[in-house]
Amino acid sequence: MLLHLPSLWTIAIDIIAWLCIHVGVSVSISAKGLSAFNPEAWLYRQRNWEKSGRIYEVSFKIKRWKRYLPDGAALFRNGFRKRHLQNCDAAYIQEFIAETCRAELVHWIVLAFSLIFFIWNIWWVGIIMIVYALVVNIPCVITQRYNRIRLKKLLIAHNKLGHAI
Repeated sequence: MLLHLPSLWTIAIDIIAWLCIHVGVSVSISAKGLSAFNPEAWLYRQRNWEKSGRIYEVSFKIKRWKRYLPDGAALFRNGFRKRHLQNCDAAYIQEFIAETCRAELVHWIVLAFSLIFFIWNIWWVGIIMIVYALVVNIPCVITQRYNRIRLKKLLIAHNKLGHAI
């Protein structure tokens, strides 16, 4: 802890800081054009351990809890809603895939910001802030990765069937 503040001030700063981090990162990243998000880039690329999405279904039981996550797009006037597939057009699916990349990046950046809480919190509160960041952001990262894998499969099927989906 670099700064020592009274407990009430510390709690207030923690709440305000999280609010600013969540909103600030979301607004900043949503301002980037979709062309900035390449689903084949290192961060977004499917890993062998993901087993084509099966790891999320079997180990993480994603189908049980995914529907309870909020869709952050509701906070933005032109936000891209990711709760349901609107159509099976190839361009729409590609846009959806890019949106999963954008959303994943937001959650990774928010998670990284959890380290700043050690500046004004005692060490164990800093740990709580990291745990909070993990609990709030990792399910969202998992969901974006899972959806991207499924959408890529849908896009491949779409292209193989000659747009007959």
